[in-house]
Amino acid sequence: MARSSSLARATLVTGGVRSGKSRYAESLLAAEAAVTYVAPGPVPDPATDPEWADRIAGHRERRPAHWTTVETSDVTAAVEQAPGAVLVDCLGTWVTAVVDELRGWDDPRGPWRADFDDRLRALVVAWVTAPGPVVAVTNEVGWGVVPAHASGRLFRDLLGTVNQQIATVSGDVVLVVAGRVLRL
Repeated sequence: MARSSSLARATLVTGGVRSGKSRYAESLLAAEAAVTYVAPGPVPDPATDPEWADRIAGHRERRPAHWTTVETSDVTAAVEQAPGAVLVDCLGTWVTAVVDELRGWDDPRGPWRADFDDRLRALVVAWVTAPGPVVAVTNEVGWGVVPAHASGRLFRDLLGTVNQQIATVSGDVVLVVAGRVLRL
């Protein structure tokens, strides 16, 4: 998975779980002198979730030493403050972190949705105005069955909206399936 010679300023990389999305996204920025890697998900406790901690460790080990990692749910600020290239991995964990923070899982139509929408608008603006190349990884959640639980449907719907808005303002959108990259 080599870096494209015509890397778009903004790229959205989507696909299923374990499809190769993150590795491909990392390859897009491999030649950059400085990269801010934004990890919006929760930092796992190896004692309570060793499998998740192992996944995070694998991602950390793959990153070049000169990349700066920022672990935060405030992806907008991280993108705005980055001096150059940015990799956000992933938008699905950002949605989860924001809904957790806003306590929205039990009230899908509650007043917190306005705050979520404001944060998404701010992220879109930061995405468009970032000075360097920006790449985001996300999950494609629209091909599965309708989730049985309200929280699963809420996540799917919110991430679908986030994906659409970021895709709209990205110069390149790719789908990764079984390690193969398809330009959309």
